[in-house]
Amino acid sequence: MAVFAVTYVYAPDSSSARDAVRPEHREFLTELHRRGTLHVSGPLPAADGAPDGALIVVEADDAATALALLDDDPFRREGLVTTRTAREWVPAVGGFSR
Repeated sequence: MAVFAVTYVYAPDSSSARDAVRPEHREFLTELHRRGTLHVSGPLPAADGAPDGALIVVEADDAATALALLDDDPFRREGLVTTRTAREWVPAVGGFSR
């Protein structure tokens, strides 16, 4: 298995909708963490013209599988994520390194 950095870009003006769905979203991610699939996740606040988003680090066989792991995320289900990308990441130093 490889490590993938998945990024989300949130829909504009979706902050209040995300607040309403956030408990379910976090429970979904917590379950992936319990299963050992998700290493870490957290918001990427808007900055320097980039919109709000998130970074989610998961283990998967390939990029398509990494995204598929997150298909049932309540944020995605509710249309709050406009763009998702998955890119293999090879940690060299630190907690995720091999």
